[in-house]
Amino acid sequence: MPSVADSFLGVATPSLLVDRAVVEANCVRMREKAVRSGVSFRPHVKTHKTLEVARMQGGGELGPITVSTLAEAEWFADGGFEDITYAVPIDPQKLRRAATLMRRVRHLNLLLDHPEALAAVEAFHRATGVRFEVFLKVDCGYHRAGVDPDAPASIDLARRMATSPDIEFRGFLTHAGHSYNVRTADEIRALAVQESAAVTRLRDHLGLANAAALIRSVGSTPTASLVESFSDCEEVRPGNYVFYDAFQAAVGACTLEDVGASVLTSVIGVYPQQRKIMLDAGALALSKDLGAEHPGGSPGYGIVCDLDLTPLPFRLVSVSQEHGQAVALEPFDVTGIEIGSRLRIIPNHSCLTAALFEHYVVIENGEVIALWRPVRGW
Repeated sequence: MPSVADSFLGVATPSLLVDRAVVEANCVRMREKAVRSGVSFRPHVKTHKTLEVARMQGGGELGPITVSTLAEAEWFADGGFEDITYAVPIDPQKLRRAATLMRRVRHLNLLLDHPEALAAVEAFHRATGVRFEVFLKVDCGYHRAGVDPDAPASIDLARRMATSPDIEFRGFLTHAGHSYNVRTADEIRALAVQESAAVTRLRDHLGLANAAALIRSVGSTPTASLVESFSDCEEVRPGNYVFYDAFQAAVGACTLEDVGASVLTSVIGVYPQQRKIMLDAGALALSKDLGAEHPGGSPGYGIVCDLDLTPLPFRLVSVSQEHGQAVALEPFDVTGIEIGSRLRIIPNHSCLTAALFEHYVVIENGEVIALWRPVRGW
């Protein structure tokens, strides 16, 4: 078997390396938890944006998925996926495009959180006859989007959706994105309870005879990874778990061994007096995302590792467009590092990092086995 270093000799840098076996193990573990919990599994595909990983998420089946762009929805529909939730509040100007897609699949669920958006969807039905399946986005504490589950206006909007003849109301969808802003696993587990409680409260506020039939859809990778089982919901939608990243490892959602994506980079400068090396992976290969607040202080722009993904005593302190500057931590001596040598960076946020690459270099057992191409655009 070739050495890891030999395997990467022909790979241009920077490149995103995806370890197929690690990704598959992550997919199996999360899917089996959903099956044991008796809930529907609708994984998010925005992290990887590839047909190959989406099939892994479904255990080889073309099951329900969640997307973050209509371009993703169209791409996966072309790949045979027929049950899709577009989990971003719909722009009314995109309704015609969504309607075209809806005619090609069994289910296309839309999301909204405002009466004006509902009015636009209702008017579209009256004008075209297209009746969308719709979820109400609920804010469970993240405060990015969604309605307050306890506000009278939210209850009124939910009742209007539940009784509207112009839509098919599917239920309530939320995302505990604030789980990325905490520091401990126990805090994340508490947010998992908060996540499902928010959609349950709003459902119960309605007082409808058929309220129990409405779907409560939850999902964030930190909460989904750290709970023993899924409860108080009918559907879960984690996404980042396929690759994980440095942040997820820092808060205990995974270990570094569970991270399935890394950036291969070359050393292009060595500066002993500054204890610094320069890499050819900059902001356009890693993003400038420092991640949420990490336990133990600033993480830099990713974890610098050798080719076996063993962390090295460096902090990646700066990224410009095509350069990354990594400073050695005392007492590491950089003089033994050669120009042109290869390293790997575990990204802080794999979703943003993966989105920067036109293809992924897929590896298994130390060998390059494939190239996977993600969908791009909106």
